[in-house]
Amino acid sequence: MTEPLHTLPAMPTSRQAGCPFDPPKELVEAREHSPISRFVFPDGHEGWVVTGFDLLRSVLADPRFSSRKELMRHHPLIDYGDIEVPPAPPGEFLLMDEPRHGRYRKPLVGKFTVRRMRLLTERVEQITTEHLDAMVKAGPPIDLVTAFARPIPAIVICELLGVPDGDRDFFSGHIEKFLGGEVSDEELFASYAAVQQYLAELVATKRAAPTDDVLSDLTEGDLTDEELQGMALILLSAGFDTTANMLALGTFALLRDPAQAAALRSDPALADHAVEELLRYLSVAKQFFRVALEDVELGGHTITAGTTVVLSINTANRDPGRFPDPQALDLRRQDGGHLAFGHGVHQCLGQQLARVEMRVAFPALFDRFPTLRLAVPAEEVAVRPETADIHGLKSLPVTWDA
Repeated sequence: MTEPLHTLPAMPTSRQAGCPFDPPKELVEAREHSPISRFVFPDGHEGWVVTGFDLLRSVLADPRFSSRKELMRHHPLIDYGDIEVPPAPPGEFLLMDEPRHGRYRKPLVGKFTVRRMRLLTERVEQITTEHLDAMVKAGPPIDLVTAFARPIPAIVICELLGVPDGDRDFFSGHIEKFLGGEVSDEELFASYAAVQQYLAELVATKRAAPTDDVLSDLTEGDLTDEELQGMALILLSAGFDTTANMLALGTFALLRDPAQAAALRSDPALADHAVEELLRYLSVAKQFFRVALEDVELGGHTITAGTTVVLSINTANRDPGRFPDPQALDLRRQDGGHLAFGHGVHQCLGQQLARVEMRVAFPALFDRFPTLRLAVPAEEVAVRPETADIHGLKSLPVTWDA
């Protein structure tokens, strides 16, 4: 049976002040009407927005929907005009289909297994403890984003890839510009060029003098320097920004729900469930995009070839047809299977690393600072704009009883 046609007039660009965890209400209302809605992009192109869990999961698993960058000519918030979008540069595999995608992903799969990532737990614990000690030494109040949420994943991913210690701030600053949604095009392009130049030099260094890291290992295969450069960019940005914003936004969510924070403090064994629930509840990678390669029937409607489909991950992960009481943050929730890491061939390669970092960091923070609380009213916490690729916080002022 065909679902009634619903049209979303514009992509929402704001969330509720002081509680930026829920998806924009317009997207929730669209899902309540139908799991798929019509949408007119700013350039006039007619496309679709998928908000329901089952339908969205099916698109992510369907090879008839493409991730290729050169097909992504339409953005829900930006009018690209007549600009011709080029293919993704070599190595930047997130914006590719098979077989190009597999050429870059396959050499990495064995380096990010559950077992290998869990072997990093002791190092993640050490890094976390060092930053908690520094917070104690500095005393309250502090910005948790700069003191805790950003440095932990930055150090971990840079160590994995063999980026020298002194260059970590360089990367985290530039990646914030890539994904933060607040810099001009000129600043973004300049930042991108600076990182590309650095990575070109880093790859050349690893080829000449390999060390014990993932990037050095990759130089032993048949990948070109340009391909390695693109892969390193994807790994550094994805391995840093998503986890950094999960740590910041997740802490904010727990501080706004003292009962859940208390549950985490009282039961360390709850950490695994807590991580999965926060991933579902926050869905910081809030949207994916796909383009139909051929006419496809979806939710009772025909998606014509060449049409862009916006996949609203945050509304799918709050779908009451999949999760009981989905608006509630419940660290003891048993129903997993969220889509925070995507699904199908493009499912997040570094998901196990992110889980290890969060599994260590959240309990350690709330155990070390049992009186941790916001240092400003919740409405004053600086949230990234909806134009940012990854949802999160610009800062999180916190305090505690010293």
